[in-house]
Amino acid sequence: MTARGGFYTAIAALLAYPDGAFCRRLARCRELLDNADPQAAAHLADFDAATRNAALADLEELYARTFDFNPQCALEIGWHLFGADSNRGALLVRLRDELARHGIQESCELPDHLTHVLPLVDRMSPDEATRFVRACVVPAAKKMLAGMEGKQNPYESLFRCLVVMLQAEFGSEVCGPGVVPPQEETQPGTAAPQSPGVR
Repeated sequence: MTARGGFYTAIAALLAYPDGAFCRRLARCRELLDNADPQAAAHLADFDAATRNAALADLEELYARTFDFNPQCALEIGWHLFGADSNRGALLVRLRDELARHGIQESCELPDHLTHVLPLVDRMSPDEATRFVRACVVPAAKKMLAGMEGKQNPYESLFRCLVVMLQAEFGSEVCGPGVVPPQEETQPGTAAPQSPGVR
């Protein structure tokens, strides 16, 4: 784990399907954010206030409605970057390698799911994390956030917290000719994945 202290891993735990440990995970996330960015902390407090007294069944229903049944908010970053384009496959292969390299065990979710991607950000070197976050994570997270805006969805506050923290630490996304996750080099004879199209 890097000096980031595990904040992104804690956010990832809140983006897994809710269970009985949800409130404890949320309290841990708020603890990690203490004395950090006040704007991000305020968004996380809003998420806490909106979910604190919810029954587990209601949290499960909210999660499914938000992420499972709404493609605009799907938690797989590759979907938002590339849609059904074959370049998403290249991203998945690269991320699977990166997860293994950093000792992150895969779950039933695809490698580009935020529950895998955010712990990876915590474990990457500063240079690796900056390239990856700017090129892939921030653009995808902004698209997910846009899918929630104005719908009184508590997860909007959680994503606002995440985007604020990512941009405060890593800056804005790269606007270049291609998205190359998460290392810059490509295999000999292969082209870098091109900029994603709009789904």
